[in-house]
Amino acid sequence: MTEKFLHFIWQFRLFSAHKLRTTAGESVEVIDVGKLNNDAGPDFFNAKLKIGDTLWAGNVEIHCKSSDWAKHHHNTDRAYDSVILHVAAEIDAPTFRTTGEAIPQMQLVFSSEVEKNYQYLLENKLWIPCADRISLVDKIYIHSWLNACLTERLNYKAEQIFVLLEENKNNWEEAFYIILMRNFGFGTNADAFERLAKSLPLSCLGKHKDNLLQLEAMLFGQAGFLSKTQEMPDDYQQTLQREYHFLQQKFNLTPLPRELWKFLRLRPQNFPTVRMAQFAALTHRSTKLFSKIIETPTLEALQKLFRCEPSEYWETHYRFGDESSQKIKQLGDAAIQTILINTVLPFLFCYGQKKQQADLQERVFTLFEQLLPEKNSIIENWQRLGLTTVSAFDTQALLQLKSRYCDDRKCLRCAIGHKVLTISN
Repeated sequence: MTEKFLHFIWQFRLFSAHKLRTTAGESVEVIDVGKLNNDAGPDFFNAKLKIGDTLWAGNVEIHCKSSDWAKHHHNTDRAYDSVILHVAAEIDAPTFRTTGEAIPQMQLVFSSEVEKNYQYLLENKLWIPCADRISLVDKIYIHSWLNACLTERLNYKAEQIFVLLEENKNNWEEAFYIILMRNFGFGTNADAFERLAKSLPLSCLGKHKDNLLQLEAMLFGQAGFLSKTQEMPDDYQQTLQREYHFLQQKFNLTPLPRELWKFLRLRPQNFPTVRMAQFAALTHRSTKLFSKIIETPTLEALQKLFRCEPSEYWETHYRFGDESSQKIKQLGDAAIQTILINTVLPFLFCYGQKKQQADLQERVFTLFEQLLPEKNSIIENWQRLGLTTVSAFDTQALLQLKSRYCDDRKCLRCAIGHKVLTISN
């Protein structure tokens, strides 16, 4: 048994409410359990209780044993003088304020089934703690909680975007450019692409956006592929090298080490060279991309914004100097979906939040519902447990549930966990 568990019992009124009494024999009526406090101070603020004939408003402190009050030095801490009721699973000592005045105490009595369920969720070795019991939870509760999980996921990403915005003096286009570039790394090269974006301001690309060759030169040069000490295997790369060294001096650019980029165990279409060529093509055909995205209401139109083909050289190459069979290497549907899910929609949600545009935030949820469900091992495991996924709305919510609750066994903070805890065996 832990204090967090007892907080859960109190917060959701899972204690036996029949004939509640203090240790002194006074009747207790819990009108409002108060608000859980996750910071320093009493556990629940602003509770409302009727003790005997007196109505009290104040704070409630909860312990496993009442002797923990003195053990935790609350008897010498004035922050706890506002406690109107001390609640404990075991009463083994009286409690006092710093003034020496006794504080009413009450034993917290609850069903042993709830405690057994809690221990089971903490100790089992299943893929998620409630894997063998989630099927017993009404689907309406699961659906409601998944709505909350997706909102939480977007709020978490919004916090990260706000930090980046502050670093870039609230320049939305620049912040979007950095996150979008990171997304072009598709996991393996994400950090390297983010470093590339931060080393090459969007304003530099913007001044040469009408010249695809120069855009490619800046991106490949900053990425370390056009060093003067490197041998350039063909005319195209030699041309890029000459362009880059002119632009490098113009913008005072310092290239990144080429060793940052990973090719091993990647499919050729995911090589960073191909992704850079695609990003150059996207920049070439887009002006103020994020502003366009804000004004683009439909999923089909958003997807169209990202359907770009790199220059002719990349039709027969995946990396410099290695010729391959001809293939147009535009961004595929799966890649565009990943960009929409991880960059475009979080940014739209964040922008709607910042500008207090509720309709824009609602549009984000609608777009998630229109996107196909993601496919990965985590989603497959959820599906085996009977949870259907019809859109990216479902899969993003399930990814949040797994990473933020199930993996850390935060069942007490999970609405599904609440229901599982009260299931009778």
